[in-house]
Amino acid sequence: MTLATACALFISALLSATLLPGGSEVALATWAWQQPQQLLLGWGLATTGNVLGSMLTWWMGYLVARWRPLYGPHRRATQQALGWLQAYGYWALLLAWLPLVGDPLCLLAGWLRWSFWRSAVLILLGKAARYALIVVTASTLA
Repeated sequence: MTLATACALFISALLSATLLPGGSEVALATWAWQQPQQLLLGWGLATTGNVLGSMLTWWMGYLVARWRPLYGPHRRATQQALGWLQAYGYWALLLAWLPLVGDPLCLLAGWLRWSFWRSAVLILLGKAARYALIVVTASTLA
């Protein structure tokens, strides 16, 4: 494992959790295939980067709420995410790892001024479980 590889995995996971597109799952699976002796490190890097990216998205929602009502290019995903947040409360943030609606869930949690730490813990739990599944699956297929 090189420092560059570790940084690339972390950055891929971080950017994948923002409103930018990314493929952290592929990066982590590749890590697991190439470095089976360092699965825990790869899992930790991907999880940390992805949670930090989600919390960056949470902060964007928190800050934007002051000036703008909630509209955007992904109106359908935003409406679905808002429905989940209204129906399930904080527990919906366990699904922040889902494609398309995960980023809006985090953005809306910030926009609704939900607790930063409570949001962070639930986002962490969901994303850590998802990445653990990826690591286990990829390492057994290798």
